[in-house]
Amino acid sequence: MVTALRQNGLWFIIYTVDHEPAHVHVYGVGEARIDIVTLKVLTQGGLSDRDARRALAVVEESRDAFLETWRKYHG
Repeated sequence: MVTALRQNGLWFIIYTVDHEPAHVHVYGVGEARIDIVTLKVLTQGGLSDRDARRALAVVEESRDAFLETWRKYHG
């Protein structure tokens, strides 16, 4: 697991052994998975809608860095 970023009280993690599509796991009070390419929330478990929107904005602004990290481990 790689902690790609910590921001706004949220942890953005890419697992080194994971599956497509390219996505980031977001943890705070709850969790979510966000598709890095389409910028869609794939799953949301307990993460508030507000935090999910904040997480989505962070993924969007750091999209290139997240994709680079994903490709480093998944090709």
